[in-house]
Amino acid sequence: MEIKKIKETCLYVTDLEASKAFYNGKLGFAVIGEVKDRHVFFRAGASVLLCFISEAAKKSTTLPPHFGSGHLHVAFEVAKDQYERWKQQVKEAGIAEEQEFDWGGGYLSFYFRDPDQHLLEIVMEGMWERG
Repeated sequence: MEIKKIKETCLYVTDLEASKAFYNGKLGFAVIGEVKDRHVFFRAGASVLLCFISEAAKKSTTLPPHFGSGHLHVAFEVAKDQYERWKQQVKEAGIAEEQEFDWGGGYLSFYFRDPDQHLLEIVMEGMWERG
């Protein structure tokens, strides 16, 4: 048996409109689901990024309640030939790059933050591939 991939990743946010303006408006992630005052879901390549208001998700009765707090980390993989374009898009969107890191072997990534201070990373495709 083998897990194919992580299908969804969840971040708990404080303002859905700010999250939508950031992930959709600045990063270009398509909105694929939204419930006012509860959540907004985005398409991130073949994955889904879930942004929930923690207190609303905590009170869920149709699905298991869940919640969280604190600054989390998510990395988004991009093709090597699109990496510089992503750096430029983030910069042009007025998002401060926090750090770029050279992982060796020709792989780079850079870090920045969303409106809730979650640490986001753009990483070149091929990192962490099976050897």
